[in-house]
Amino acid sequence: QVQVVESGGGLVQAGGSLRLSCTASGSISRINAMGWYRQAPGKQRELVAAITKGDDTNYADSVKGRFTISGDNAKNTVYLQMNSLTPEDTAVYYCNANIRTTWAPASNIDYWGQGTQVTVSS
Repeated sequence: QVQVVESGGGLVQAGGSLRLSCTASGSISRINAMGWYRQAPGKQRELVAAITKGDDTNYADSVKGRFTISGDNAKNTVYLQMNSLTPEDTAVYYCNANIRTTWAPASNIDYWGQGTQVTVSS
């Protein structure tokens, strides 16, 4: 089994910062990429930022210059530093890990965390 656990959400005022963390654990042979998605009420889930094992990164246009994704391969952990937050960033943030497991080494499987709430007040 594989577990993906997020932490670090909360309530912050506009202009403030938060740092999210996400760790994958379990029967992992290789992590191909990890990323953060978010879903606001009434909206579809959208990609916020992602990072590959080789440290290539990808950001949504709406967060470029404000958010930074980084990873620690040794700890199977990814971080999302969020600065200059606005009320439009309010959402549930989900961590995604694309993993090759020890029991299915020919397959790349997406695992999701349970989500962490980020609320930005104006």
